[in-house]
Amino acid sequence: MESMFGSKLNVTIFGTSHGPEIGTVVKGFPKGEPVDMDRLRLFLSRRAPGRSALTTPRRETDEPIVLSGIEDGKTTGEEIRIIFRNENTRSGDYAPFARIPRPNHADFTAPLRYGKEVDMRGGGHFSGRLTAPLCAAGGLAMQFLAARGIRIGGHILQIGPVRDSSFDPVEIDTQTLDRLGAMLFPVLDPAAEEAMKKVIEEARDAQDSVGGIVECAVTGLPAGLGDPMFAGIENRISAAVFGIPAVKAVAFGAGEAFASMRGSEANDAFVLRDGRVRTQTNHCGGILGGISTGMPVLFTAAFKPTPSIGQPQKSVDLEEMRETVLQIKGRHDPCVVARAVPCVEAAAACSVMDLFLGNE
Repeated sequence: MESMFGSKLNVTIFGTSHGPEIGTVVKGFPKGEPVDMDRLRLFLSRRAPGRSALTTPRRETDEPIVLSGIEDGKTTGEEIRIIFRNENTRSGDYAPFARIPRPNHADFTAPLRYGKEVDMRGGGHFSGRLTAPLCAAGGLAMQFLAARGIRIGGHILQIGPVRDSSFDPVEIDTQTLDRLGAMLFPVLDPAAEEAMKKVIEEARDAQDSVGGIVECAVTGLPAGLGDPMFAGIENRISAAVFGIPAVKAVAFGAGEAFASMRGSEANDAFVLRDGRVRTQTNHCGGILGGISTGMPVLFTAAFKPTPSIGQPQKSVDLEEMRETVLQIKGRHDPCVVARAVPCVEAAAACSVMDLFLGNE
């Protein structure tokens, strides 16, 4: 099974969580672009499992194996194919779910769409495991964009009821993005980190889970990129970000807060700064009419709580067509948000690079 998105930069994600391998095929990457594999590995390590007591204990090396498209530290212009071996699988944990689907998982819907033989071990093609190849593609795109002064970075804005500080919507410095990119639990306010971890620990100890929000920024994007209506920047980024399992909402700029604002509050006044047209505020999130304004592009992605929890849950035995109670065992994150930050960055990077190439 495979999924794809993008036009000028076309990204395909293939494989299943407990199959022999997962991977990505990236088409349209220009020839001769330098690739720092150590930098890519560091980026991938931010989403890798088993790095703390607050994540799933499943451990995978997540070593990217380049099969084509990169030689001697540069892109060749051919399609880039990268795979990851699946090694630490326990498929037996998932056998009962073909008969009794887990609430809020694709166990029920996937067989309806693809037939009963669809591989749903570990969540199959619907698993968060598939974000490893997404991050591989996105990590390459981030290197391409950074060489052109376009930076992408995110942080944990909220977990449960605890919120971090937000990005300054008008000015986001490179040092802040670098600092966040070096953190396994990226937050702007250190006090928020301790409070968030406590919320996760409490959910884990109660055999429960908790959701949250990632805030992501794109800086250095020139004004004038994008298109109206269905090909706008919001559309492109949203399509990619919604491909990350557990994302249930994406909002740009002030987002839902627009609903309670007046126009006099919501409008971003135009001003001149160093001979350039800027906006005094950035409620629109750096996008007007689907086109970049030159201000930071800001958006949030909300993640639902991990569906696999240890508490008993109601479900249906599909063979006997009767209601029953399911208790899930296995290795699961009590909260996916920290590991999801680089996934959001990767999805945004692929979308922005696709947009950038389409403007050349």
